[in-house]
Amino acid sequence: MTASENSGRAQNLVGRADADAVLQAAVERNDVPGVVALVTDRNGVVYQGAFGVADVVSGKPLSLDSIFRIASMTKPITSLALMQLVERSKLRLDDAAAKYLPELGKLKVVESFDFRSGAYELRHPKSPPTVGHFLTHTAGLGYPFTSTIIRDIKLKPGDVQPFGGPLLFDPGERWHYSTSTDVVGALVESVSGQKLEDYFHEHIFAPLNMPDTSFNVPKEKGSRLAASHRRAGARMDGAIELENAQPGLTVYAPIGGGGLASTASDYGRFVRAFLNGGELDGPRVASPETIAVMSRNAMGDVRVPALKTALPRSADFTFIADGRDQWSLGFLVTADKVPGKRLPGSLSWGGINNTYFWIDPACGIAGIILMQYLPFADAKALAVYDKFERAVYRMVVQ
Repeated sequence: MTASENSGRAQNLVGRADADAVLQAAVERNDVPGVVALVTDRNGVVYQGAFGVADVVSGKPLSLDSIFRIASMTKPITSLALMQLVERSKLRLDDAAAKYLPELGKLKVVESFDFRSGAYELRHPKSPPTVGHFLTHTAGLGYPFTSTIIRDIKLKPGDVQPFGGPLLFDPGERWHYSTSTDVVGALVESVSGQKLEDYFHEHIFAPLNMPDTSFNVPKEKGSRLAASHRRAGARMDGAIELENAQPGLTVYAPIGGGGLASTASDYGRFVRAFLNGGELDGPRVASPETIAVMSRNAMGDVRVPALKTALPRSADFTFIADGRDQWSLGFLVTADKVPGKRLPGSLSWGGINNTYFWIDPACGIAGIILMQYLPFADAKALAVYDKFERAVYRMVVQ
């Protein structure tokens, strides 16, 4: 072995110990109850670790194969599913989405809303939202936790809107995190003729060998599922405690925007397929051209703002470079170069229970860090994420 190889191996060992120390320290400080993390390059896993507990009451330890509810980390999977159908010419990004889901023709834009009286006016959009608008969160939809209007508006029976509408703005005007990927999931079902979970299994999970990813967790795997937690207090800023009501193993009506359960290992295979241009260990889930399209800005001059939360179940979206980051057909696209972290052009997102991932095509690495508590974007969770990512780049980027 050469001196250079010896030096590289020593640096990797130090880097792994550094990553371990970051995660272990977060648990020992009670910043987070537990965390499982994984890093992969194009060839395979280069780091994985499990620390802390899956349940703060029982003290059951987390393991590398613990299953987490990954919530909005479902969205990139749903986006890939639809892009597979685009690749097969089953639909086009510039098609009006109502061509495949006629109920979308009912969507109207909020012209005015009075928060005191509840009075509102709706109008027809200037142009119908396209398939691409829903993939990029530029259709005009919102979430109750990302929009005070969506949170507070009480629509009259004759004005009820599909997919959590009405629209907050005309399609294509700006970006707003939303239920848009629920529409993407419905488009997958409409165009493919399959239920969403069946489509995912046949076209993504089976080819990528992701056996522990599903909406409905089999009973025999239920013991591996991490419990749901939250910070105590009305503002969710206290100690972490077990949620009073634990979600069941079954999702009776799967949607594209969330709901999947998965492991770090499984999701690592999903992101690794993106590092390899849509292919993994033989099977291919998308062409290199489709992966390239999904890996670059798809909104033109529109940029992603750092949103204020409208509900305590989420903190503010402080992890976004306000007004500079972009959105692709499924991912946040990093705009800024930050020393010691991912490079510009990296793809990322997360789930409301503080599960996160990033894909750095330029460096050829991707990382997953899974926790299981509210609120989303909790300051201590984001701090662990930041320190872990920095440890990863010290480990793998020489």
